[in-house]
Amino acid sequence: MKAATAQIMAKDKNIINEYHLNRNQPGKPQFAIHDLNDYLKKNKGNTTPPHIHSFYQIIWFKSGKGRHFVDFKAYEVFKNTVFFIAKSQVHYFDHHTHYKGVLIHFNETFLVQSDNETDFFLKYNIFSSPYQQPFCGIDKSMDRILDEYTRQIKRELAHEDTFGREELLRAYLKLFLIQIQRKKNESEQSEGSACSAPDEKRMQLAKFISLVDEHYNQGLTVAEYANLLYISPRTLSDITRQALNKTPSLMIQERIILEAQRLLLHSNLNVNQIGYRLGFDDPSYFIKYFKKHTQVSPSAFRKSVS
Repeated sequence: MKAATAQIMAKDKNIINEYHLNRNQPGKPQFAIHDLNDYLKKNKGNTTPPHIHSFYQIIWFKSGKGRHFVDFKAYEVFKNTVFFIAKSQVHYFDHHTHYKGVLIHFNETFLVQSDNETDFFLKYNIFSSPYQQPFCGIDKSMDRILDEYTRQIKRELAHEDTFGREELLRAYLKLFLIQIQRKKNESEQSEGSACSAPDEKRMQLAKFISLVDEHYNQGLTVAEYANLLYISPRTLSDITRQALNKTPSLMIQERIILEAQRLLLHSNLNVNQIGYRLGFDDPSYFIKYFKKHTQVSPSAFRKSVS
């Protein structure tokens, strides 16, 4: 993905390709926008195999029909569908290149400049995978608003070394995300979704999900996660039940199983190596754990998907 200033992680050839947007290079752009049609034509060899990013990706399909694949699900693409791909989330495009639209790439460090902005970013449950649908449909009025933001973004990018350029780009990105989040919140409320919880609880849930993403392979207990959030285990349980009808322990288990499935499907690591990578000292216990939560053994899962 040359257009995204991407690099392939080479330290472990067994892991699927991971692409970066000038990671650990603060002097280079941490934000990019692309024409979707051009990008897919230029990078088809990289976009159609399963892959992950260390950056966040917004894919706005303005026209065209097909399917987009996120983790182990295929989602229908239709006019004005916006997908949100979180960092480290496995996804890939189908083989169509007829789509018209916009791609936005950004590193978390581009958007987050302070603790307050960290909290602001966590409010976007559009990126809280795997607990939410990874897409949202928009209407014509929203289409016009987002179009204007993308025009302003492109105009700023065309003028380097302009005063306040990065601050304006960051502001337009935030505006883009806010409009999408509003639309998603409206859809959830109209459907009676429990995720339309008060802001404080949604923020705590988002922080918990972020912590699980960071520590799922370290064997932390629910009480230890609650301590990191400065709340009681019971409060954490109440939050996850009200928002997602799940216990914290189930969410931790699901994250471990998701990563195991990703590695089984998208790597050549053997079952023992996957178990070790996920924090299991005893490979036989990992096999039992996986089978308990999926009803199939890791080997059987790998064969069935293949």
